[in-house]
Amino acid sequence: MTLRAVIKGVGHYLPTRIVENAEFEATLDTNDEWIRARSGIERRHFAGDGETTSSMATAAARAALDMAGLVPDDVDALIVATSTADLTFPSAATMVQAQLGMTRGFAFDIQAVCAGFIFALSNANALILSGQAKRGIVIGAETFSRILDWTDRSTCVLFGDGAGAVVLEAAQGVGTPADRGILSTDLKSDGTYRELLYVDGGVSTGTTGVLRMQGNQVFRHAVEKLSQTATTAMASAGVEACDVDWIVPHQANIRIIQGTAKKLGLPMDKVVVTVQDHGNTSAASIPLALSVGVARGQIKRGDLVVTEAIGGGLAWGAVVLRW
Repeated sequence: MTLRAVIKGVGHYLPTRIVENAEFEATLDTNDEWIRARSGIERRHFAGDGETTSSMATAAARAALDMAGLVPDDVDALIVATSTADLTFPSAATMVQAQLGMTRGFAFDIQAVCAGFIFALSNANALILSGQAKRGIVIGAETFSRILDWTDRSTCVLFGDGAGAVVLEAAQGVGTPADRGILSTDLKSDGTYRELLYVDGGVSTGTTGVLRMQGNQVFRHAVEKLSQTATTAMASAGVEACDVDWIVPHQANIRIIQGTAKKLGLPMDKVVVTVQDHGNTSAASIPLALSVGVARGQIKRGDLVVTEAIGGGLAWGAVVLRW
């Protein structure tokens, strides 16, 4: 028998404020057609007054727990993937732990920018396989609207806020790709590409800073690195592209999503796409897309899912799982 980390529940939260592309026309030299053509984004959600990364993460976690039929104290480990925690410290995860009323277990953050959920999911899987946790909640949550340069049309129109969560539980499999749960993970990073995507603030500057990105360079790396990590993870799981039911990619740019699918030899009708409605929600984008994919009736029990992401660092990776 083989121990697996199986997804038991999924949920998400989006702020009520929806920002259509046309809203940017009043302050920027841009328009709906320009934004759609370059990114595929039509609208995004922005956090309102009183909404924080931790409050959105908590709402997503509650939804995932409800689907799983569990309560907070059934959980051993809570991980939040975010680059926009409420405070420098304590972690957003401990804030979520308190807001949920979770009185046991442990909580911590992981920061790998847009690849954060992949890194967090991989860590939760390792905790379960090592026996340190029987159940875990993995959350991706971001309020990127608070670290954007509103004069930079190349970046501020791309990002949105939100949160998504999954509940994992240890279960026995037979050790084949037919098992439900996480079948393989692949993580990579290369710090020499720091200047391609970063925030120009932090403790060294005494400011929060805003996001800076060399979009063309990030695009150039994204398709190649995402297809490579997905291929590596599939090989580790003992599956091939023809076995895949769904790709659930990081929702950054429709052209990256299309390019990666093409490189993997998979049609777009096997790709869960939400970028048009959410924009790039960084670490939240994959769990958001998983939750929406389930709600739409796309992702069903037993489906083979490949999910991959790349973000600042650069950091990138993939997870292969059976729903």
